[in-house]
Order: sequence, then C-alpha cells, then structure tokens
Amino acid sequence: MTGTAAAEPRLLDPRLARRIAATLLPGFVGTTLPGWLEQRLRDGLGGVCVFGPNIVSAEQLRALTDAIYAANPEAIVAIDEEGGDVTRLHYATGSPYPGNAVLGRLGDAERTERVAARVGAELRAVGVNLDFAPDVDINSNPDNPVIGVRSFGVSPEVVAEQGAAWVRGLQSAGVAACAKHFPGHGDTAQDSHLALPVVDLSAAELRERELVPFRAAVEAGTRTVMTSHILLPQLDAALPATFSHPIVEGLLRGELGFDGLVVTDALDMLGASGERGIPEAAVLALAAGCDLLCLGTENTDEQLTAIVAAVADAIATGRLSTGRVEEAAARVIGLAGELRAEPAPTQADSAPTAGASAVDAEEARAVVPAFELADTARSWLGEGRTASSVVRLETVANIAVGTAPWGPFAETATGTDDDAATAFAALPIAVVTEDAAAPLGLPDGPVLVIGKDNHRHTFARETIDRLRAERDDVLVVDMGWPADDRRYADIATFGASRLLGRALLDLLGPGS
Repeated sequence: MTGTAAAEPRLLDPRLARRIAATLLPGFVGTTLPGWLEQRLRDGLGGVCVFGPNIVSAEQLRALTDAIYAANPEAIVAIDEEGGDVTRLHYATGSPYPGNAVLGRLGDAERTERVAARVGAELRAVGVNLDFAPDVDINSNPDNPVIGVRSFGVSPEVVAEQGAAWVRGLQSAGVAACAKHFPGHGDTAQDSHLALPVVDLSAAELRERELVPFRAAVEAGTRTVMTSHILLPQLDAALPATFSHPIVEGLLRGELGFDGLVVTDALDMLGASGERGIPEAAVLALAAGCDLLCLGTENTDEQLTAIVAAVADAIATGRLSTGRVEEAAARVIGLAGELRAEPAPTQADSAPTAGASAVDAEEARAVVPAFELADTARSWLGEGRTASSVVRLETVANIAVGTAPWGPFAETATGTDDDAATAFAALPIAVVTEDAAAPLGLPDGPVLVIGKDNHRHTFARETIDRLRAERDDVLVVDMGWPADDRRYADIATFGASRLLGRALLDLLGPGS
C-alpha cells in the first residue's frame, strides 16, 4: 500500500465526515470484522470489499456480513466473483463455474444468464450485495497478462451479448452487477496492478470496439460500472481513466448515458497510486466523477484516516467541491438502500454453498464443446492413449486471480473419487516453475503437460520444446488464453476453473 497516515481534521463537519466516509470501500485482514472497521461503519463508511483470504466458509462469511450490516445497515458488501478463474467464494477449492471465455465460446446467452443467476444466489445467501462482475473487456491482445479468459471473447458483439446476459442474471438474484474495466482493458500487454498501461486509441476506435459491451451492459441495467487504471492519451494525455473527467463524466455518463454508481478499480494498484499515493488517488477519483472508491485488499485504520484528511483538505482548498462528495455519497447510500429492499431469494436458492461445492457432472460435459482440439489431441484421444506422467507448468498468477486452486489439480484435491480423477491423482506430477526448470526425470510413456497461457512464459515454452524434442508422446494442454498460432496448446480449454478441470478429466478419460 502507498500513502502516509495523517490526522483527520479536528474541525471537520460531522456531516461532511460521514459523506466522505460513505464513498470509501476498504478491504481488511482477517475473517472477522475488526473493531476499527466496525467503528468506521458506524460512522458512515460506505462498505467493505471481501476477498478470498477473508473467507473460510459460507457460514463464516454470512456471520461476517451480518456484523457489517449490524454496524451499518446501508453498507455495500462487495466481492470479485467472476464465476471462473477469478473467484472469492471458492478461493480455497476453485470455482465450480465455467468462466467468461468458455461461456462466450458456447455462445448461449440463456446459459450465461442462468450461470450468473446461480452466482448471484450464492452471493445473496452469504450477504454480498455488489459483485464486481461481469468483466466486459474485449480480449483483443492474446498477450494480455490480466484479462485473458476473464473476457467473453474477441468480438465486440459476443462480449456485448454475453455481458448483458450476465448483468441480467446476476441482478435477478438481487445482487448489483458491475461492468468493468471502463473504457476497456483488453488491448493491453501490461497489468495495471503493477504498472500504468497505455491504450493509444481514439474515441472513434473505442466506439467501434471497446465501448460496445459497456453500452450493452448499461442498456441491460447494470447498477455499477468500474473504471480502469489505464492511460488513453487521445482522450486524456495526463490522467488514467479512473482520474479522467472527460472519460468518466464525458464518455461514460455523457455519451453512454450511465446514471448509476461509478466505482474505481482498487486504488492500491500501482497504475493508480504508484506515483501519488492512495489519498491523492482518492481525491482525483472523486473529482473525475467516481462515486465509490475501492481502496484495496489489506487496508488499515491509519490509511482511511489519511484518505479522509486528503479529501477534506481538497475541499477546503477548492480542488474538490462539497457538492461532488455529496453526490457520490448519495449514490452509494441510495444503491445500498435499493439492494436492501430487494426481495429475498427463495429458500431453494438461499442455501450457502461457498467453498467446496460439488462440480455438476452435466455442466462439466456441457462445456467440452468450448474446448479447442488440435490434430495431435484428436489423434491422442482417438488412439485411447493414457498419460504415464504429468508436467504441471506453474506460472505466477496475476493478482486478480490470486492463488486459487486450478484445473484438474483443484478437482482432484477435493477428494473426487471417480475413475478419471482417481487415476489422474495417482500419476507422478513434475511441477516446473520459472525458478525451478530442472531436468524432469519423467518415466517412459505418454506425457501430459498442463499450464496456463503457455506461450507467454519463456520457461513454459522451453519446457514444452524440450519434451517434444525428446519424445513423440507429449500432449500439451493450455488452460489459459492460447496464442493465435496454438503452437503450445494441443488442447485449449479457455479457462482453469475447477469445473473446466473436471471437464478436461472427463475428456481425457480414465487414466488420462
């Protein structure tokens, strides 16, 4: 985290203090509500963002959200649950949902709406009322390190249709959707968690591609939109989108007609606060027209003190108007009130299931048509080959995904005992990482190589090339977004959720 602590102004008007607080959405450390955060909520804090490490079980999460609402009934409780590689409800076990890229490839908007409604029912059951989904970025750059399979596809029309379906499904369960990352994070080769990406597109080019899904999400009624920490020099040469009045007020509100809640991507990301600190980032985001400031994952009382002080000082010096803060706070409180009034889910939909919920066998079979198989894979399957060993290419996941279990490794770790899972779990597995690409010492026989975004990682390419040079019985699976030439993807699954891991095991058959 960046930014320095400062004392809140002693003479700060109590009403203004509550209005500033209402715009803030911190994360925290732990699985129970800390005392400092409870007091902040009582003092009008806008809400809390829950992450994977904050969750142990559905029951624990429900107790946590109950404590949040007891402190502030008008709180927003937000989460990043995209229903695929990015999961918080199933952070310990891997997601039982397919993920956006697979849904986009299946092209069934009704299916997507049903999946989103199930995610929404899970969230509502554990007390979450805002989901930072769907991701409606167009994955136009296969080297994108942070979007990839989080995207519904490369076509504006497909992403628009699928994103709108997700919005409808999620919000049918009484959970607010959030179309992200405005005005589009798909055409980047950098991760805004770690740097400030530049997207050098004109407004006309954005209208033809990036803005198409956002317009569809707005028309579908998304209650919130999340900004991105990317620089679009042809629209604003000085400030990234989150801090850009022309982008937030001009493009999103003016051109797209969005009148809901604008939320920032996390301000602890280097693309936002790396050069200025979180307090100054908060001031700039509010001035640009953002309403709810997502602060990060492990915020502290001292940080919030510094942020409130910076916003109050900006008002006192004329950099920020009281009216802008009042407007932002009113939107946050208004949305929370609307969500609180949403009808409760039916009993059938309300059972908490966060955690190791079983993967649906029928759903696993249904996603296989989204996989892409090269001739090598078709030959392998046609000949009934089974692997004698597995090479697991363990890349460092981006911060959005985190360390959630993935693919068939997630499925077998839950103790699934059918023939395919049991046989796979019994295979010797050689784990290869960027720091440990040692000789593999594999036994004779067919080798199954499984990784994510294989083409983007030098050690993964070198490992695959070496294996293929040494033997002719290698099958490579890419559970990320493969390169256009598919050189390192005999099977491309377009996602690594636990459901897709189950589907892959079923496709390969007993013994894999």
